[in-house]
Amino acid sequence: MRHRKVGKKLGRTTGPREALLRNLATSVILYERVRTTKAKARAVRPLVEDLVTIGKTPGIPARRRLTAILRTEGAVRKVVEVLGPRYRDRRGGYTRVTKIGRRQGDAAEIVQIEFV
Repeated sequence: MRHRKVGKKLGRTTGPREALLRNLATSVILYERVRTTKAKARAVRPLVEDLVTIGKTPGIPARRRLTAILRTEGAVRKVVEVLGPRYRDRRGGYTRVTKIGRRQGDAAEIVQIEFV
């Protein structure tokens, strides 16, 4: 039974799944708009929103927490200097997932995840 299990495995083991989510979160932060499958967008959305919430409080501890997850200085800088101040007065819901259609090869549902 799957009671109280949180998160999706996305057909991967732990290491590749964490790498996928970190890379996808980094792309969403850097480009502010990414096209991906619905399952991946739903999996990365809470991670991106938590990162923006961390970035709303400036300081060294916040940067260290962001660096532990994102691992690229450009993405950390953008969260702290651009996204944090942009959403300072917003209490959550920083991202939007919009349906685009289905992929040609396997008919997977494609969505666009972007900042509001």
